[in-house]
Parts: sequence; C-alpha cells; structure tokens
Amino acid sequence: MSFIDLGLSEPLVRALEAKGYTTPTPIQAQAIPTVLEGGDLLGIAQTGTGKTAAFTLPSIQRMAAAPKRVLPTHCRMLVLAPTRELASQIADSARDYGKFSKMSVTTVFGGTSINKNRQDMSRGVDILVATPGRLIDLVEQGFVNLSMIEILVLDEADQMLDLGFIHALKRIVKMVPRKRQTLFFSATMPTSIRELASQFLHEPATVSVKPAATTAERVDQHVIFVNQAEKQALLTLTLQDAAIDRALVFTRTKHGADRVVKLLAGNGIAANAIHGNKSQGQRERALGEFKTGSVRILVATDIAARGIDVSGVSHVVNFELPNVPEQYVHRIGRTARAGASGIAIAFCADDERPYLKDIERTTRQKIPVQALPEDFQNKANAIKSQRVKAIGEDPAARADRPRQQRGPAKPRATHAPQHTGATGRNYANASRGGRPAGGSGGGARPAGSTGAGGGRGRGGAGRGGAGRPAGASTQGR
Repeated sequence: MSFIDLGLSEPLVRALEAKGYTTPTPIQAQAIPTVLEGGDLLGIAQTGTGKTAAFTLPSIQRMAAAPKRVLPTHCRMLVLAPTRELASQIADSARDYGKFSKMSVTTVFGGTSINKNRQDMSRGVDILVATPGRLIDLVEQGFVNLSMIEILVLDEADQMLDLGFIHALKRIVKMVPRKRQTLFFSATMPTSIRELASQFLHEPATVSVKPAATTAERVDQHVIFVNQAEKQALLTLTLQDAAIDRALVFTRTKHGADRVVKLLAGNGIAANAIHGNKSQGQRERALGEFKTGSVRILVATDIAARGIDVSGVSHVVNFELPNVPEQYVHRIGRTARAGASGIAIAFCADDERPYLKDIERTTRQKIPVQALPEDFQNKANAIKSQRVKAIGEDPAARADRPRQQRGPAKPRATHAPQHTGATGRNYANASRGGRPAGGSGGGARPAGSTGAGGGRGRGGAGRGGAGRPAGASTQGR
C-alpha cells in the first residue's frame, strides 16, 4: 500500500517523497482514511509508530481543500502536546508535510518569549501547536482566539493527564467550537484516558496498532539487580561499552539527572541533562548535540524526554525505575525507532522491586534478568576511587553518614542585621522611611517588632502597617 492508495493529494505525497517516506506505517494506514472523512478518531499507538503523520497529513489535506482566510490571533487547527520538545517536533513535521500546501505553522509553549508568541499569532495561523499552560495564558491575555478551530488534536493524552493538565484541557475544549473534528492519541489507554476521550469525542472510530501498554517488540530488554550505592559504577561500566552509539539515561528527578551528569563527567564520560529546570536554549542545545552525536549520552527525566525523536538511539538505560509503570513504555520507546532495533537496560535496587513488578504486570511480560559484569565489585571500587579524585566526594554518600562523621556543621543563616546604615541592601534607605535595626514589617517601629500586612523585610514608611510595641505578633504573613 502507498500513500496515494490512502487518498492523499499530490502535494502531500511529494512532501513525503522529499523526506524519503514511501510506505505508510500501520497507524497511518488505519487513521488517514478515517481522518480524511472528517470523523473523530481515538488512536492507541506507542511513540515511534508515525502517529504525527497519521493526524497531520489528512488534516492538512482537508484544510487545503477548503481554503479559508485566518483572522488575526486565530487558527484553524490546534494540536495540544504535553512538552516543549514534542510540540516543537510536531510543528517541524507539519512544516515539512505542508510545504507544498502553503500551510502556516507556529508553536506556543513555555520557556520561550511570550512576546514572540504574540507576534507569531498576530496575523493568524493555519496550524498552532501548543502546550496547555502557555496557550491558556495567551488566550486570557487576548492574543489567541480559539473560535475558528476546525480540527483539535490531543497528542500523548496519557502524559498530559500525568502532568496534571486535565483541568487545562477541559478549559480549552470549552473554548473551541462544538462543531469540530477531534483526534485523540495516547500510547496507553487506562480507564482515566477512556473517560476523558468519551467527554471530548463524538462517535469516534478507534484505531490501535498495539494493545495498551505493550512494549516494542524490537527492543531487547534486560534488568540488572544492583545495590543503590553501586548504580553509578554500573552506569559507568555500561556506557563504556563500545557498542553503544547513543544512549538515553532516565532518572526520576531533575536533581538526579544533573547529579548523574556530574558523576559521569568525573569518570571521563561527557553527557548532557535535559529537564524542566533547563532553559529552552539549554534544552535545544543538549538535544542538538545528542542528535549530531557530539555528545552521545543524554540524561533525561520522563517529562523532558517526551518529543525526543532521535534516530540512532541504540540504548535506553533506566538508571532509576519509574514509579508509574506506563512511563517505562514511553522510555524504552525512544529506541528501536523507524524499524531499527534497540536495547533497554533497567537498574533495579531492592527498594525498586515493587516498581519492577508493576511494570511487568502492566506490560504483561517478564523482563529477563542480566547478571552484573564480571568482577563487578573490584571494578566498582576502582571507579569510585577515580571519581573521588576527579570531582571530590559524592555528596549523597556524605549525607548518609552520621553528623559526627561529616565534619563541622556550616553556620546557620540568621536574620540578625548585618548593616545598620541607610544603604544596607536589606534595610530601607532614608528616602523609603527607614526604621531601627531589627524591624521586619511595615512603617517605622521599635526594634524587634513585626508588622501586619506590610513589606517583608524592606518596607519603610507607607509600605506596611502602623508601628506597634516590640514583641507584637504578625497578622496575615
């Protein structure tokens, strides 16, 4: 079967050929004819199955067949995605597919200039790809209007629920026209997702290329049981394998991702981290270096990893097992993309065994156990010694020791005044109605008193409540 057989127009087929795509994937073969007919769709598909093209291609064709002038701040098609990376990826694909159909595409998501978002939407756009939070901000400010939407797409719906976007999604759906086409995609289909889909969709067709929460067949999966304190050494040994082209390493927290990068650097392995605390520029730079192969290790949290569509990821390493079993499906789906094979390795400490059981129950398969490397303990000790020499003692290991073994405690910060002059940073200057040292609230008052409803530590006269005797309690702080 070809894309022409699915009913796609010549400009779209030409755009696909320019990208080297000639044969539709299973999700595309099932979804494209349904979307072309204008009906609602519920799609169950894992990452890497080609679902972006499954909803983008027929939507572009439908809009091109009925051209319409888009009013300023309006759009014809809205695609909602859980993360910046996924939104950016979808927009790039839409531009590629629509380049011969003259479709305008823009993105709206956090971490970028909101003024640029306003400018991008000022003339209107055919396809808007957005994350829910930033979109609602712009709608409330009057810079985006959703009243012209013909097609609404919710991609990675399960992840949006995991991130707490349920209320934002319901608000957005109330803003779009009731007469619309809605396309709903999710990699997993728990009861909560089905309930949400029933609220947004009208008599949808259902397409599924895999049963819910199964994992890619081409991924060779293993689990290694290891003590928590030895995970860093095991990761170092694993990543030193010459067979690893590019590896994506998962942690549960942002701090954990940064810490793994630092520990790897101490063992001579270059890596970047990508997570929610990184700026958009830092995230794009880290992802760019990973795509080009200049840095072959990327450490990520589950949220930031959504939208990472990089060919050539040979290994996925679960440095920490996810506490939500469906996340395991998404994680290992980052390898074995576009018909390639891949390897997924999970490190499991004793306290993570319940997570492993949940994953195996959800995916309905037993993950094979792989033994620790030969002579692992001696190698782990050597790696730890090398790391201490390179970057100093592991802060986590230090924190685990009793206080008496950690050395002298650092002096605690106090609120004692450091300056009593008019120019001290934490004290009001003369022009702001200074007060005696020790005041912490509103207008001038005796030392040691606290203010009601006034400034917090800097307010002078006119910024807080009236003065009161020393020792009076604070109200409403």
